[in-house]
Amino acid sequence: MTQVRRRFHEELEDLERDLMAMGEMAESMLGEAIDILVNPEHPAKKAEIEALVDRDDAVDDLYLSIERRWHEVMAMQTPVAVDLRLMSAMLHINAHLERMADVAVNIAKTARKVRRLPTSDVILGYIREMGDVARHMIRTAMESFATRNHELATQLPDMDDDVDRLNGRMYREVRKCDEDSELLEWGIRMMVISRHLERVGDHAVDIAEQVAFLLTGVFREFNEDTSPDVDDD
Repeated sequence: MTQVRRRFHEELEDLERDLMAMGEMAESMLGEAIDILVNPEHPAKKAEIEALVDRDDAVDDLYLSIERRWHEVMAMQTPVAVDLRLMSAMLHINAHLERMADVAVNIAKTARKVRRLPTSDVILGYIREMGDVARHMIRTAMESFATRNHELATQLPDMDDDVDRLNGRMYREVRKCDEDSELLEWGIRMMVISRHLERVGDHAVDIAEQVAFLLTGVFREFNEDTSPDVDDD
């Protein structure tokens, strides 16, 4: 292997490590934001929200660093076959993770805005459950990428179905709040958060689709299904 080629692969490994770190940050931020929202004893202090925003700034910095270095690696050597697919997947995964972190910040900010409004334990339970599933989806998607596990990646659509079902239940529960204007206001905001969490699930599925593309050489949306053989080249 030439020195240029060796350096190329070292850069790819560095990018992948940073993507994994970014995935951990996004998943952790989402968990913290959900905890602020659903824990009635959580003060949702301004300092805690600002700390979460600061962490989002770190994610944004890492996102930009990965993108900049991605272009530098592309300029270093024209990748082919699996290397090209890996670089394509990295670029997409980077964007999805950055958007997940944004969702966490939005949830935390909403928690502060609604802290004086009445709540529903049932709705908070749905939010907690959706958050747990979404976090598990992030971890699973990133593990499938790290281990190049096609079977693991294909599990994401079923997990996403659970998020979608919970989102549907949320809508029906929020409709029951219409006799109390303040509770309804809170419920509508929770419905928005539910949609945000649904979108996190979609991002995780998109990451898994990129993993499948990396391993098979063919891009297919999972909801269009087929299960192509893994490409070893």
